[in-house]
Amino acid sequence: MYNDNPTIEDVKKELRTDHNIPLGEERQGEVLELSANQESSKKFYIESYGCQMNFSDTEIVASVLSDDGFSSTRNMEESDLILINTCSIREKAEDTVRKRLRIFNKVKEQKPELIVGVLGCMAERLKKKFLEEEKIVDIVVGPDAYRDLPILVAGAEDGNKGVNVFLSREETYADISPLRLGSNGVSAFISIMRGCDNMCSFCVVPFTRGRERSRDAFSIVAEAQDLFDRGYREVTLLGQNVDSYKWLNPETEKPVSFAELIEMVALVSPDLRVRFSTSHPKDMTDYVLHTMAKYENICNYIHLPVQSGNSRVLKLMNRTYDRVWYKERVESIYRIIPDCAISSDIIAGFCTETEEEHQDTLSMIEWAGYSMSYMFFYSERPGTLAAKKFEDDIPLDTKKRRITEIVNLQNQMSLIHNQKDIGKIFKVLIEGNSKKSTQDFKGRNSQNKMLIFPKQDGLEPGDYVNVRVNSVSSATLKGEIV
Repeated sequence: MYNDNPTIEDVKKELRTDHNIPLGEERQGEVLELSANQESSKKFYIESYGCQMNFSDTEIVASVLSDDGFSSTRNMEESDLILINTCSIREKAEDTVRKRLRIFNKVKEQKPELIVGVLGCMAERLKKKFLEEEKIVDIVVGPDAYRDLPILVAGAEDGNKGVNVFLSREETYADISPLRLGSNGVSAFISIMRGCDNMCSFCVVPFTRGRERSRDAFSIVAEAQDLFDRGYREVTLLGQNVDSYKWLNPETEKPVSFAELIEMVALVSPDLRVRFSTSHPKDMTDYVLHTMAKYENICNYIHLPVQSGNSRVLKLMNRTYDRVWYKERVESIYRIIPDCAISSDIIAGFCTETEEEHQDTLSMIEWAGYSMSYMFFYSERPGTLAAKKFEDDIPLDTKKRRITEIVNLQNQMSLIHNQKDIGKIFKVLIEGNSKKSTQDFKGRNSQNKMLIFPKQDGLEPGDYVNVRVNSVSSATLKGEIV
């Protein structure tokens, strides 16, 4: 963590840290650069925070800037443009962004012509306040306005600060080929839709990313085919609520559902794994589950956020399902895909939550048998329905105690879940070297579990191998190639 007056050396130390970034709802700051070396007189430096969608958006931003003559750099001190792609889902995420801006200010003091821009959800939420309160910021760009970056940057070069946070009902960036940043060359994200219509009372996404709209299915399949042809072997289809994907095919005048879309992508090649995130329980259909069961290359893993195990709290959250509905969906998943792993998102200490209702959440974790979860205590976000309608009345120490109980239980459940895999053989996609040893590979199985195993000659990232599990922790499986 930085102090209140961080130095450039602070950030250099941070950038040398090897972050362990999981697939999940929220990721910490990551410095990204183009996989290919590009020569240009103008360089941009970018950091991303938040959800997978933000990291996918960063690849769109990189493509737009590349077409405008920029190349990327990991050294902010040599950059002409610094961008930070932000998240507003929790107060902590916004606090992190403000700390980073103080770091950028140190660089700008030494290089006054440097342009600093704020992108993404926090830009959308705070809009012109960034220009007024953070004097260092030159441009503020919302999630639907990345095409305008070259114009805004040019204006900033002439001394004009600019804001574009217009929320579109049509923009999907379907025609922009993302530049894969910091890529392992094996796995990639494909954005299939933008925005959200669910209006969960705790969530800022509908206000920062706008209304839901789905991308042309043919462009999604074409992007998956291109990635496969370039050696990628896994794609993750992204959306705030992928199950509500619906695109009208102009040729047939019939809608393409999410189940149909994942089948189209799976048919690109049996050697291309297909994952997706995130699902909403109210839209998770048996049609999707049967499609998953039909294709070996559609991974047996579903991220199905519950948020709370109590029906009254779920109603306050405007999740549009109750405990019984959620349990029925979990039962359907295990019935149709018996070896499916399910993960979840959980919020502790939502407005008026009682101890008994907290116990309902704990019992749901144990009953559902989640392989892992993303767990947070409630953080009121300005402008949300909950902030307008409910008092954030759970004391912080109570929230912290409840989230500790949730985390401890989930860790126990994750260990139990993994212990059941000892002795089993899984098909694993090699992603690269293990973090701890260059003598070992790492890779994931269909259930999205990370496996570590000794290397064998002739194998490389992108290859599939069968690995027998010999030992486990709550987070990792260890084994050997068979």
